[in-house]
Amino acid sequence: MALTRRSFLKTSAAGTAALGVSLFDNPTMRSAFASAVQETPVVWLASGCCSGCSVSLLNSLSPRIQDVLLDQVLPGHHISLNFHPTVMAASGDMAMQAMYDTEEKPFVLVVEGSVMTADSGVMCEVGEDHGHGIPGVEHIRRMGKKAKAVIAAGSCAAFGGVNKANMNPSGSIGVKEFFAQEGITTPTISLPGCAMHPDWFVGTLAAVLLHGPEAIKVDQYGRPEMFYRKLIHDNCPLRGQFDKGVFAEKMGDEGCLYKLGCKGPVTHSDCAERKFNSGTNWCIDNRHPCQGCTEPEYPYEGSMWDTVPIAGVTPPGLYPPIMTDNKTSVDVTPGYAALAGLAAGAVGAKVLGKKSDSDKE
Repeated sequence: MALTRRSFLKTSAAGTAALGVSLFDNPTMRSAFASAVQETPVVWLASGCCSGCSVSLLNSLSPRIQDVLLDQVLPGHHISLNFHPTVMAASGDMAMQAMYDTEEKPFVLVVEGSVMTADSGVMCEVGEDHGHGIPGVEHIRRMGKKAKAVIAAGSCAAFGGVNKANMNPSGSIGVKEFFAQEGITTPTISLPGCAMHPDWFVGTLAAVLLHGPEAIKVDQYGRPEMFYRKLIHDNCPLRGQFDKGVFAEKMGDEGCLYKLGCKGPVTHSDCAERKFNSGTNWCIDNRHPCQGCTEPEYPYEGSMWDTVPIAGVTPPGLYPPIMTDNKTSVDVTPGYAALAGLAAGAVGAKVLGKKSDSDKE
């Protein structure tokens, strides 16, 4: 099979990156790679959002946001952020024209914020047409059909997030749900989090540029498994206290934070290992319960401080009861149920054994 120049450069770049070698110190190689760079335009659309995910991305330190936007996000691939309402210098008609021009070529669409569908989708207007505002839902519908891939950045874009709480007066839903209603089949990857970790976005975008969105293995909610496979509970620094039955009863107490509403046992993400602000801190290290912001149920019915049922706890699963006092009976947790079953089996075997001996006699 013939090897094209672009394929050769792409393979060489991937190999040298894996070995930690820089070819870009060589002017000749730098020039060759520059001519083979593939540029992908990006439209970042803000719908029902607080811009928190944009702020999180701008705080990226490794790589820095300047590196992501100005350099090659990976060898041979460069992104061009053609439209971003928070950081772009242009405004008004000039900004909107940048969006429209980008739609005429293969591009990646990033949606930050929920899709607000109530009141015929007249909320979160972006730009105007003949003096009338254009609702964000119209842009998402139009560009969602044209984009080669869509990234739903943050919990609101992924599942509706905070905006869908209580009675959901705005009719907020996630991008994937909206696309399903509209019959839009563009590959969509969800990166929930309030706010989204910058590594989740940069890593996902790099994978899309390198192998396409189809190469990213996602779970049933469209989340990349490389970031959302593990339970917070399994890697929590307080897991040992959970297993020993040491629970904080109020903020500031020592012990596991489950009884204070921690959603770690049902929340999937790698926050415990990755942390935020360049690995400085995260919710649990700050002695605050995990809010479960990467899950579809976020921000959960009722109070943020309500406990959630625990299912599928990984070993060691034999833990003391959580909700006990002197007036109520002990909860039968899965671990104790298993112990009870083993004990009953042992007693039964012993009784049967004695009966057999008596029969012999």
